[in-house]
Amino acid sequence: MVMQRNFKFRMYPNNKQDVKLKEQFSFCCLLYNTLLESKINAYKKDRTNLSQFDLNNAIKELDVPIHSQVKQNISKRINDSFNNFFRRVKEKKAKVGFPRFKSFNRYKSITFPQSGFKINHKKIYLSKIGNVCITLHREIKGKIKTLTIKRGANKWYAIFSCEGVIIDKIKPQEKIIGIDVGLTNFATFSNGEKIENPRFLRKAERKISKLQRKMSRKKTGSKNRDKSRLMVARQHEKVFNQRNDFLHNESTKLVRRFKVIAVENLNISVMMKNRYLSKSISDASWRRFVQMLSYKVENTGGKVELVNPRYTSQICSSCGHKQKMPLSKRVYKCKECGLKMNRDLNASRNILNTVGLTEINAFGDTVRPSSQKASVVELGSYQENA
Repeated sequence: MVMQRNFKFRMYPNNKQDVKLKEQFSFCCLLYNTLLESKINAYKKDRTNLSQFDLNNAIKELDVPIHSQVKQNISKRINDSFNNFFRRVKEKKAKVGFPRFKSFNRYKSITFPQSGFKINHKKIYLSKIGNVCITLHREIKGKIKTLTIKRGANKWYAIFSCEGVIIDKIKPQEKIIGIDVGLTNFATFSNGEKIENPRFLRKAERKISKLQRKMSRKKTGSKNRDKSRLMVARQHEKVFNQRNDFLHNESTKLVRRFKVIAVENLNISVMMKNRYLSKSISDASWRRFVQMLSYKVENTGGKVELVNPRYTSQICSSCGHKQKMPLSKRVYKCKECGLKMNRDLNASRNILNTVGLTEINAFGDTVRPSSQKASVVELGSYQENA
């Protein structure tokens, strides 16, 4: 199986190279804001929409010491941001997100689309920067198409996007599973298994709050404040890396084990409006989990089925009786058939039932037919809303 894959590596620039990299990011940020301003002003004055070709011509008039390929990628980013904006308006999304100007701290990456870089054993040559040390901890497979330089909390990364990567197809051990995601347990399977919620942000909250209080006492614009800001950023980056590692491990286990994975198609943006649960929902990162599942099933030839989450917690998975279930009730007790089980387990079995299989399900019972339809996600696609 031939696919496109990204390979991420850590870079270790020296002090001079670090300064040059930050200068390049500063120039790119300035160019981005300049082109964005010219595009907005052109529409306000003459109602003309500057294309990516027009932006590339405007770059020639600007004397900015950046590699030509990086400049063209900036105009592409602006053009793509407007295309996505109009697409969201057409789809009548709640948040359309008009393209915004960026500060230096918000400009996190630059891209070399075709040239301007070269790998020399343990170093990578970057135009305008020089030979930078890089840790190639694994082999880069396929043909390199683009290189993205990304900066974190005082860390630098090189991300290679490669085409024609050959991947061995994995044969899953079991057929199907239904998964209910939650906050008490991160995920509950229809066969009774559970994944505990790690709550990385909640565990690090006290330390982050302490660092933020220290930063607030520092004078604005001072070197001490910059040092404190970096410490806060590193702590947030650590939480992000912990969560990302957890999601990758669990999603990989699932796609290797099950061919068909049925999950709820939750509208996360609406759920985040609950001020009591928004932080916990963000910490769980359900959307990212489903995204990982959806592209990792490519390796197995399986599929992810997104199920309408409506009434999955209220319907009895045994007899189909529906009753109200507030969040405070953690055990489902059916008033008709007397079924008694954890509400998340009952919901996961309803998710499995909704897929509409007529054979034997993952926990050995006959599946009850359902009138609800599940949307199928194959080969990396993902729907955000139900």
